[in-house]
Amino acid sequence: RLFGKLAELSDGGLPIYFFTGNHDMWIFDYFEKELGIETYRSPITRTIQGKKLYIGHGDGLGPGDRGYKFIKKVFANKVCQWLFERLHPNFGISLANFWSKQSRYANPSFDRFHKDTEWLVDYANDYLKHTAIDFFIFGHRHIPIDHKLDNGISRYINTGEWLHSQSYAIMEDGQIKVVFYKREDGEVFG
Repeated sequence: RLFGKLAELSDGGLPIYFFTGNHDMWIFDYFEKELGIETYRSPITRTIQGKKLYIGHGDGLGPGDRGYKFIKKVFANKVCQWLFERLHPNFGISLANFWSKQSRYANPSFDRFHKDTEWLVDYANDYLKHTAIDFFIFGHRHIPIDHKLDNGISRYINTGEWLHSQSYAIMEDGQIKVVFYKREDGEVFG
């Protein structure tokens, strides 16, 4: 039903953009061919409402997380993809769930914001040393974040996620804010 609604919106002329993340590596060209949705595998820079935005999922950016970066290269390898396709689905899904759980166990504080240890904050601050950006917009952290970066002007926005926090970001008059759908108790970290 979700894909049907996305196709309906896309067919109606609403532009939809999809940024692949750590669980979306193997969607290939399905969204583009079947749903008419532009798919991005790397961050993009766009100027919208007079502001320069750097938009991406956020996985694999910045320092650290070497284990994930290695596994991402393995998963993106055409030979590994071909081999995985030959596994029985029961085994393949069990293997995928195992890797996902390992990531959560390795990062037990992933659901909290710690500005001094945030890889995406470090990445954005380093990026600002050579390129002016008003907003860095990511989703990888799954928690709503609005954090002013070291230059005192640019901001790192994490849209959060839909299932638990029911958060998303909107842009109006050149400003971005994280808001919540039908949640009075939503908290934006920063």
